[in-house]
Amino acid sequence: MAQKISEIKAILDSTDIELLPEVIQQFESDERSGVQAQLERARKKYDALCKEKERTYIMQEFERKYSEYGYVCGIDEAGRGPLAGPVVAGAVILPKDCDILYINDSKQLSEKKREELFDIIKEKAIAYGIGIVNAQRIDEINILQATYEAMRIAIGQLKVKPDVLLNDAVRIPGIDTKQVPIIKGDAKSLSIAAASILAKVTRDRMMKEYAVVYPEYGFAEHKGYGAQSHMAAIREHGPSPIHRRTFIKNI
Repeated sequence: MAQKISEIKAILDSTDIELLPEVIQQFESDERSGVQAQLERARKKYDALCKEKERTYIMQEFERKYSEYGYVCGIDEAGRGPLAGPVVAGAVILPKDCDILYINDSKQLSEKKREELFDIIKEKAIAYGIGIVNAQRIDEINILQATYEAMRIAIGQLKVKPDVLLNDAVRIPGIDTKQVPIIKGDAKSLSIAAASILAKVTRDRMMKEYAVVYPEYGFAEHKGYGAQSHMAAIREHGPSPIHRRTFIKNI
């Protein structure tokens, strides 16, 4: 007696994606349209995994290119443009056989996916560091120098010394390690993308905490960027202690 379609669906749903081709093969001779629909859904699921593995492999091009240097570290930042809050940098050294899927430029990921990857990256990374520079310091030395400072702090937190830095478009002064600036690096390098995730999640969490302290500005929604509602709140309430005075002079 043939298995119920619902039973076949349950089997496919509970099967590890890597093993789906074997299970699909078991039911291919079942000509019922409902079964074939479930098999097609499973094939698409497996194909999506294969495409993600391929994308992840392509994003390790620079890591492979510079693997002779030993520890390859990705560097990126979050928060250069906002009117309030810190600039945060991430530094990540991934294992050479890194198998973390779905890492991408943090701006291309949903908040839920970033949060998931944040914990996975910290768990699987050989080393990581997070540098934070506050608004007052940004006003003192300007945002570019503050970004460099945050990056140096992040590098300094690494438990192993990197042999080469893959940077998202910049060259960090005051660092004697070999640097490779990569234009749009967070979309081309797995290490830089991982660093961008650590930086953005850290900063977003900080802005949500600031939203509790300064509820009138809506930091949880816009994270300090120049949304119309944010600028209206500045005009109404004046700047908070975490606003960058050099950024809001014309508001």
